[in-house]
Amino acid sequence: MEQQAVDEMLAWQRAKRLEKVAGRLRARGFEAEVCATRAEARARVLALAEGARSVGFGGSLSVACLNLTRELREAGKEILNHGFPTLSPEEKLEIMRRQQTCDLFLSSANALTADGVIVNVDGNGNRVAATLFGPRRVLFVIGRNKLVDGGVHAALERVRAVAGPVNAHRLGRKTPCAETGLCADCAGACPESICRAAVILRQRPSCTPTTVLLVDEDLGL
Repeated sequence: MEQQAVDEMLAWQRAKRLEKVAGRLRARGFEAEVCATRAEARARVLALAEGARSVGFGGSLSVACLNLTRELREAGKEILNHGFPTLSPEEKLEIMRRQQTCDLFLSSANALTADGVIVNVDGNGNRVAATLFGPRRVLFVIGRNKLVDGGVHAALERVRAVAGPVNAHRLGRKTPCAETGLCADCAGACPESICRAAVILRQRPSCTPTTVLLVDEDLGL
């Protein structure tokens, strides 16, 4: 059997798995769609953003992979992104506050369980806060690499093993994991820890319309 045929069968299986997870997300009150590629996900985000006047970016690498900023700005959207390098600390804080009431807030997940539970761990809290209440709509873009078996425990372990250490290193934080690549359970002992608040979305928050795009590509960390 040729490798192309093997790859096609594996792609079929992945698509079936993502559709099953999407169904479980819908059962939990989320709107959920499967996108075969990041290009398809990008098109869906732009379509969902059409009616928004302001768009908040929570700092997600998965969202950054879609290269949305220029097209959204050209469409007349106000971009609320605290990650721009020219911003002062005060300006970043003000943007993070304004993200809480934007029309559309874009985020990803540190992990998604196979039964449709979204797990995020945050340092400042702005990202997880905006996924709970405030924005008129929340939109998660989640690559297939974020999907875990084993429930919430496995999701949190993914944060410890991958998302936490690599993000701390990326952000230049002075944490043990940023040096070693391994979680050191530094809670309470590290002023620059980025693992201060964990939010587990078992259902869609009651007052927050929320869409989840599951992408059949690896996105972000």
